[in-house]
Amino acid sequence: MRKLASAGRSAIEATSISGNSPEAAHLPAAFTLRIIITPEDVGTACDLIAARAGLAKSRVKDAMCKGAVWLTEKRGGRKRLRKATAQQRPGDILELSYDPRLLAVKPPLAQCLHDARQYSVWLKPAGLLAQGTDYGDHCSLVRQVEVHFRLKRPVLPVHRLDREAAGLMILAHSKTAAAKLSQLLQDNAIDKQYRVTVLGRPSPEQGVIELPLDHKPAITQYILTTYDPATDTSVVEVTLKTGRLHQIRRHFALLGHPVLGDPKYGVGNKNTTGMELVAHRLAFRCPFTRKEVCISLDGQDTKVIA
Repeated sequence: MRKLASAGRSAIEATSISGNSPEAAHLPAAFTLRIIITPEDVGTACDLIAARAGLAKSRVKDAMCKGAVWLTEKRGGRKRLRKATAQQRPGDILELSYDPRLLAVKPPLAQCLHDARQYSVWLKPAGLLAQGTDYGDHCSLVRQVEVHFRLKRPVLPVHRLDREAAGLMILAHSKTAAAKLSQLLQDNAIDKQYRVTVLGRPSPEQGVIELPLDHKPAITQYILTTYDPATDTSVVEVTLKTGRLHQIRRHFALLGHPVLGDPKYGVGNKNTTGMELVAHRLAFRCPFTRKEVCISLDGQDTKVIA
């Protein structure tokens, strides 16, 4: 950890993050910065951060717009701060998590497939985070949905989908909707199906994987639909009965049939085209209308039945 020079009694810390890519050599090093506002600190949030970090105000404004600046008020919670002209009070804390490589990324765009007002269903492309991190949220589905609805709706994710995976995600637009949809998930009342390409040919061709993960029960059902002997790969349809971290990826890796293109789990399954795991179907009874909702991806066609 390295210290940055402080002004007044502001407490500032910065943690270096390694960046070894050649294309990032010309960019400023990544770091985090923390400022505790004192009575001597005068100016906008952008002014203060730029002065302490040694960054141009244009770079700070860009970081703020992309969600890399946080404000913790003396009598409030921690939240992203995007308004460059915001004024702080003594005791407030400003935090910048600055990674120029991440801020320079142009994320793939998600697509809204179904808008039920209380919630919406989106097709998240591979490479897009479900939620942001301390270093920003412009590469996240949540932020794209917020912007899509012109910041007029809250956006609350009710389940996860790995960054490397593509597929369907439900986003709630109220605490009530989030609670109702979360309850459906807990009751296994949302049918989530995945289409996955794995290395080798699972045997039996239809089965249930019941290997505990993180000392908790984990249940994965699968059916083999096709096998390609030329590439020694299989396409399996998967249904989850539990929701452990990276459950599909870890279960099939443990079976010796890792997901093709998985960058973390498995041996002999790496590729250059990305992870072949798609959340391709959601079916549930709408907790507001009580009508059946089925959203599926079939090739390039999307079907919504409500």
